[in-house]
Amino acid sequence: MLERVVQALEASRPISKIWTSIDAPELLPHAGTLGGRIDRGDLQVLPSADSPSLSVLEALDAIPSALPLLVTTADHALLDPPMVEYFLEAAEREAADISLALVPEGVIQQRFPDTKRTFIPLRGSRFSGANLFVFRTPAARRGIEFWSRVERHRKQPWRLVRSFGPLSLLLFLLRRLDLKQASARVSRILGARVAIIEMPQAEAAIDVDRLSDYHQVRTILEDRLRSQPR
Repeated sequence: MLERVVQALEASRPISKIWTSIDAPELLPHAGTLGGRIDRGDLQVLPSADSPSLSVLEALDAIPSALPLLVTTADHALLDPPMVEYFLEAAEREAADISLALVPEGVIQQRFPDTKRTFIPLRGSRFSGANLFVFRTPAARRGIEFWSRVERHRKQPWRLVRSFGPLSLLLFLLRRLDLKQASARVSRILGARVAIIEMPQAEAAIDVDRLSDYHQVRTILEDRLRSQPR
């Protein structure tokens, strides 16, 4: 999966340098083509911290001129250049301190009606995370530090929203916030402008958390191969 993600990033026009944060760096030289990329300097390696958010904070400190920084996950096995480029172009237009990607439930259900995802319910729709983030300015650090305090709730939307205060939780439970209002409220609380990018690709919401996700991703990739002209 990590090799697929690295390949997708390499083929994406706006990407200049790629770093990976991993808890077992010694495995990388034996993982497909990753060892060769490391030897050539095309892939830099950082040991991961105790959580994803802390790993990002350490990366900001370790990488020279790190900002703007695109962050994704190694289990984003369906990531491809059009997805990366769509997100980065939208984030550039927004020019926010932090941009993050969400996929509307309707987009996912139309493409993959049987998939099981964690949804954030807002007024008008529900959204699933897409594991794509851009940290553009030094103010973004406040958002990462906040996330480090609450990320244990990332699979429990109501607990996550409660971290933003009781009024936010009430508005969330009553479905009073739409996407724009939620973004504005989060921005005020963090002290950093947050932009939410709606992704049109259902595949952006599919990562590999469970064995069923793995089988689904394999099926999608096999279907793609069969549909390619010979």
